[in-house]
Amino acid sequence: MTINQITPCLWFDTQAEEAANLYVSIFKNSKITSVSRYGKEGFEFHHMPEGTALTVAFQLDGQSFTALNGGPIFKFNEAISFQVSCETQAEIDHFWEKLSEGGSEGQCGWLKDKYGLSWQIIPTILGKLMSDPAKAGKVMKVFLQMKKFDIEKLMQA
Repeated sequence: MTINQITPCLWFDTQAEEAANLYVSIFKNSKITSVSRYGKEGFEFHHMPEGTALTVAFQLDGQSFTALNGGPIFKFNEAISFQVSCETQAEIDHFWEKLSEGGSEGQCGWLKDKYGLSWQIIPTILGKLMSDPAKAGKVMKVFLQMKKFDIEKLMQA
C-alpha cells in the first residue's frame, strides 16, 4: 500500500472557512482548493445552517490540510501543533504577529492562534546550535527565557 499524502484534518466548531482563509493569507504559496457545504438534508443530525462550510481543503506552501466544521465537541490542545521553521528574524516576526493575533503567546516560540490551534515558530539555526555540545547549554538557557525567538540573542549565547 502506498500513501500519496497525509493530510491533517483540523476540527473547528463553525470557523473552518474563516480559519482556512486566515492561514492562506499568512503563508506564501497557499490557497483554498475546495469547499463543501452543509445542505438542508441531515439538519436534524448536524444542526448547521444550510450553506455553512462542512469542509475546506487548503494548502499552506504545498502542504494539504482539511478544515472541518464539526461542532463544539472537540477542542484543540497542545498534543498536536505545527512548527514553522524560519530562516530570518523577519519571518519569525511575521508568523508570530499574524498567528498570535487574538490568541496567546507561550514560551520557547509556542503560541496559540485565535482558534486555539498551537504553533511553534522556530529559527532553522536552532537545530545547529543545539547540536553543538559547546553551545547547547547556553543556547537552551537563553531560549527558555524567551517567548518569541530572537535569533541574534541565540547566536550570542
